[in-house]
Amino acid sequence: MKKIWDQYSYAIILVVLSFTATLLLLFSNHTNAANNEYMTVTVQEGESLWLLSMKYEENHQFSSNEFVKWVEKKNHINGDRIMPGDTLIIPVISETIDLSTELASSADSN
Repeated sequence: MKKIWDQYSYAIILVVLSFTATLLLLFSNHTNAANNEYMTVTVQEGESLWLLSMKYEENHQFSSNEFVKWVEKKNHINGDRIMPGDTLIIPVISETIDLSTELASSADSN
């Protein structure tokens, strides 16, 4: 075993480091993708997590209590304490623009 290590130590270390770097990149991209899936809102004066839950109730499948707990966990909030100007991620899927529809409609207008 020592002979194998002496001959291939650099290759073994390179493979292990490559594997580790790949795993780190996969997890960091997954986290960024998850954050981009959901809507980001800026808290206005007088808003609470409960009011946000009611405001977006047609766009999420949570009860108000589940919505509040999800937002608290995702945004690292302890309690229902949010301030005007805070930016929060909420469990409402962000809308995406369908480029094929946009391009087709602009071609029709010419």
